[in-house]
Amino acid sequence: MKPTVAQYPAARLRRVRKSPAIRALVRENTLTTDDFIWPVFLMEGHDDETSIASMPGVTRKTIDRVVKAAKEAHALGIPAMCLFPYTSMEHRTEDCAMAWSPDNLTNTAIRAIKDAVPEMAIMTDIALDPYNINGHDGYVVDGEIINDETVEALVKMALAQAEAGADILGPSDMMDGRIGAMRSALESEGHQNVAILSYTAKYASGFYGPFRDAVGASGALKGDKKTYQMDPGNSDEALRLVERDLMEGADMVMVKPGMPYLDICRRVKDSFGVPTYAYQVSGEYAMIQAAVQNGWLDGEKVMLESLLCFKRAGCDGILTYFAPEAARLLNG
Repeated sequence: MKPTVAQYPAARLRRVRKSPAIRALVRENTLTTDDFIWPVFLMEGHDDETSIASMPGVTRKTIDRVVKAAKEAHALGIPAMCLFPYTSMEHRTEDCAMAWSPDNLTNTAIRAIKDAVPEMAIMTDIALDPYNINGHDGYVVDGEIINDETVEALVKMALAQAEAGADILGPSDMMDGRIGAMRSALESEGHQNVAILSYTAKYASGFYGPFRDAVGASGALKGDKKTYQMDPGNSDEALRLVERDLMEGADMVMVKPGMPYLDICRRVKDSFGVPTYAYQVSGEYAMIQAAVQNGWLDGEKVMLESLLCFKRAGCDGILTYFAPEAARLLNG
């Protein structure tokens, strides 16, 4: 039964907004550095980084610089980083074998970060698109993205990352059955404590463009990803996907993109009560940065407001490129 609200003037809702102290006492949701997973982009080389034109302020970093960034992030109180490799076209193949090489960029970076900052939780990306000559998350045969053979490759990728020391695996491919296959393989190979944060409700969105620039997939992608990523018009389907992934062994679930899909975040949290995350994707980040650089928005205010909205929608955490900047502000 809903509580009865007194009538004005007995009820003056502005009373609880009169000062910073009182506003803090009644605030329903709070943003902290514990809420952040920081996505970073890896590249070959040493002591170098390159700017990403469509993502102002974000760079691809060599592993030594990512290690330095991990130390800085840990000092800011950011608990986790997510690694994404930039793979040049000459290293992309039909069989995507580099995806599970123990010496690829991601696995090498995992070991380097864990050696330098063992307390930092490392999340990875599991999908074939950084290594696929076709730019897709799965194998392509006669124009079709095939499911079961892709899942076999993704399991090999998951095991290689677990063996390198990853704490959280992030399957972003949206193939059917991949969570169960990965969980079974992890259990049988002694990786019982490796968590899976499944990209469960990943939509076929137009907001991913700058990310594809960042990982070098824009020129490689042939066609689109609508046969395996979700239709933006669907909501009930997201709940079916969450239920399936949880039953197969996912520990946490993600909604992607973030701000355009806050209704999905709320439905997932209300329906399942499980650790729920959102990815504030590259297009969301780029839009905010573009408006800020044109002087149309207050950057700090909009950044923090955009992140707080995920908490209000029920998210336990956010993958965001704003993580270091937001952490500095939150730390005062």
